[in-house]
Amino acid sequence: MGRPAAALMKKKVNMADRKTGRTGSPSGSTLPDYSEYVLTGSQKAASLLAGGMLLWGIGFLFFHSWYLALVLVLAAGVTPRIVSGFLLERRRRMLGIQFKQMLYSLSSSLAAGRSVENGFREAVKDLQFLYPDSNTDMIRELHIICARLEYGQPIEEALQDFSRRAKHEDIANFADVFSACKRTGGDLVEVIRRTSMLIGEKMEISMEIGVVLAQKRLESKLLLAAPIFFLAFMNLSSPDYMSPLYSGAGLVVSAAALVLFGVCFWLIRKIMNIRV
Repeated sequence: MGRPAAALMKKKVNMADRKTGRTGSPSGSTLPDYSEYVLTGSQKAASLLAGGMLLWGIGFLFFHSWYLALVLVLAAGVTPRIVSGFLLERRRRMLGIQFKQMLYSLSSSLAAGRSVENGFREAVKDLQFLYPDSNTDMIRELHIICARLEYGQPIEEALQDFSRRAKHEDIANFADVFSACKRTGGDLVEVIRRTSMLIGEKMEISMEIGVVLAQKRLESKLLLAAPIFFLAFMNLSSPDYMSPLYSGAGLVVSAAALVLFGVCFWLIRKIMNIRV
């Protein structure tokens, strides 16, 4: 493909991408990168506000001082990064589930005698029954793949591009196997059937492990909340008993306790960050 034709195809693909509503950057001019999640202005403001209010409440509970509590609010700057990481992990998990369902649809279409290209087009219709929202990641990616096919790009190149942006192990393995089968003339129907079966089994095992880990994560959150609730209870029930902590050397003790609480929070997040 010549340089002018390639540039025209890239322009058409980007136009099709914007038509489906996909925005990988704030400008919406590039294809999405699933290794990062860019918060909108409202999401960033909401996370900063929620984090600031939470940290101010914790600071006031530990120091009983408006000014020292406001100093702690400065740490709310990391809240958007935490929220972004959570949303990114949820998005990647949903993308894996949608990809598995797409493979089931593609396998059925190929088994019925459809071509690979028509199989991907049919997968769009099948996923739309499961996900009526047109903003679903996998549906948009299928629209992009179909647009690339219409402008003459080989399907294996479209899948490899999706794999590079997704940075998902299952998608990368499928794209590599699919490309190898197209080059060597392998049985695509059997390959896709077995791939979808293996990915499904892997996800079922991951979900079972996730259920076990969910209980431990809940216990870790309760352990983190226990000191806060205990301190609030003591302040409400015995304010005279707690008053030495909020003046003189007691502030140093409170600051040390808050630092230890922050270290425990960080350690628990690291320990419970188990990737299945």
